Amino acid sequence: MIPWLGAEIAFPPVIKALADPPGLLAAGGDLSPQRLLAAYHHGIFPWYSPGDPILWWSPDPRMVLHPNELKISRSLARTLRNADYEVRLDSACGEVIHACATAPRRGQHGTWITAEMQQAYLRLHQLGYAHSVETWIDGRLAGGLYGVALGRAFFGESMFSCVNDASKIALAHLCIYLQRRDFGIIDCQMETTHLTSLGAHPIPRRDFIVVLATLVDSGAAPGPWPTDGIRDCFRKEQHGIA
Repeated sequence: MIPWLGAEIAFPPVIKALADPPGLLAAGGDLSPQRLLAAYHHGIFPWYSPGDPILWWSPDPRMVLHPNELKISRSLARTLRNADYEVRLDSACGEVIHACATAPRRGQHGTWITAEMQQAYLRLHQLGYAHSVETWIDGRLAGGLYGVALGRAFFGESMFSCVNDASKIALAHLCIYLQRRDFGIIDCQMETTHLTSLGAHPIPRRDFIVVLATLVDSGAAPGPWPTDGIRDCFRKEQHGIA
């Protein structure tokens, strides 16, 4: 059995999370900004299907990507050298969240990004905590990602692509942006082969919580990210691209 959250914003210790299903910690509560921020501070995130109660998770191990360890394939490197795209920050966060909710995914039916979840993360965006990184091609949103920044930790939530590699372009630029701002980690939540191919790796939850404690209360104050200059920033760094 797992605890049912009430009106008070408090979570059980993450060591209480179940082994099966892996990482399930609690149910109930709400998606208020205060509760979501408290969850992320403690390495907890919401994930549930439409019609189900809100479920809260803290899996062990935890999938993470260090911003300086992104793996860029030769084909992606060629794409990144192409001038026919533009990367923007926080210019269309609502569109990115909606696209992540509605984009078809291989082997997956429906979405966990419910209308309630979309509104919750839009509210975090308005408060300066949730951010989007967007790839634009020919003036259209072609792909991107969104997540939550607390201190010097970024919690990735979802990605989408309408054009091949568009979400990877956004991720590559995000990694450079985070490196330049001394972010220590990107939380990727669950282990997948796709994330592994990009350089993410699992670490024990206890290690993740220790690292998180040193990052979430340090760094810049919440607020919108600058909407220009990220491509020039990327070109200066080159990110190992020949």
